[in-house]
Amino acid sequence: MTTLYPQLILDALTHVRYPGTGKDLVSSGMVGDDIRIDGRQVSLSILFEKPNDPFAQSVIKASEQAILTYVGQDIDIKGRIKMQSKALPPPKTEEALTGVKHIIAIFSGKGGVGKSTVSANLAVALANAGSKVGLLDADIHGPSIPKMFGVEDARPRTNDNKDKLQIEPVEQFGVKLLSIGFFVDPSDALIWRGGMASNALKQLITEADWGKLDYLLIDMPPGTSDIHLTLVQTVAITGIIIVTTPQEVALADARKGFGMFTNRKINVPVLGLVENMSWFTPAEHPENKYYLFGKGGGIRLAQELQIPLLGQIPLIQSIREHSDAGTPVVLEHNSLSALAFTKLAEQISLAISD
Repeated sequence: MTTLYPQLILDALTHVRYPGTGKDLVSSGMVGDDIRIDGRQVSLSILFEKPNDPFAQSVIKASEQAILTYVGQDIDIKGRIKMQSKALPPPKTEEALTGVKHIIAIFSGKGGVGKSTVSANLAVALANAGSKVGLLDADIHGPSIPKMFGVEDARPRTNDNKDKLQIEPVEQFGVKLLSIGFFVDPSDALIWRGGMASNALKQLITEADWGKLDYLLIDMPPGTSDIHLTLVQTVAITGIIIVTTPQEVALADARKGFGMFTNRKINVPVLGLVENMSWFTPAEHPENKYYLFGKGGGIRLAQELQIPLLGQIPLIQSIREHSDAGTPVVLEHNSLSALAFTKLAEQISLAISD
């Protein structure tokens, strides 16, 4: 029987890579200095930058398996690896979000790639799976969520909660909704400077009665701006989902967005990439695929950035028709489009599972 000592454990953990960087745990300095060995029983800590790291559980499971594989199948390691945070949790300024488990921001580097369509259908798919879901339309200059949910004429009410007036989200298809579109004339262009837009976003986040949610999805404006910085400074985001199409122009902007969020000054986890409009499939020939925007661009970018490809969404006419009608296509159960968004919701739930 092999005598156990800490270096054996460290050698095994060099085979485990952190998905956010692609580097192994040991060279990344993620293995704590508290490795304890008692007979065949081993315990240790793995250090993460944030207490809500979305990859924590998968990394811990991979570490357990690596020790069993490279040290010995008889090692008592299951449940003995603890997660620790390198830094204190970011300060919470949003009392209204104390009941929210996970905040997921949905981003695109450019407009027109279907970010809001993905946001709307993902929210409903998560709600259909039994989760409590909220969706904040943070695209201040081009809010489209009210249209996609068929609630353009809705006007949120305020309630007196704990001696403070709060905005009560509109609820549709099991999802709580807030958008700047509820408070402005949809026929008017919104001409605001960056500071005004950022303040409006803060109000929608911190002055709303979101209640208890499993997921709060935030449909961000396209591009990189001070609104994005306001968002990451206001709430503790669980992770970012990047939406792109396969074409090179969209991929280049998605790459820039990834660089912004993983910059050490911002350092928000990127959960993965969603490739929208992956191929066109006509309703009368559901087996056919036509790659109008190129083939495999999202796959290549996900590999380059070393992040998961969470899903590929086909370009199907019914998606556009349902969006225009205010009924997200995921409600059309068992359709090709609905199944794609349902699978995406499952992948995201797995990525951030507790």
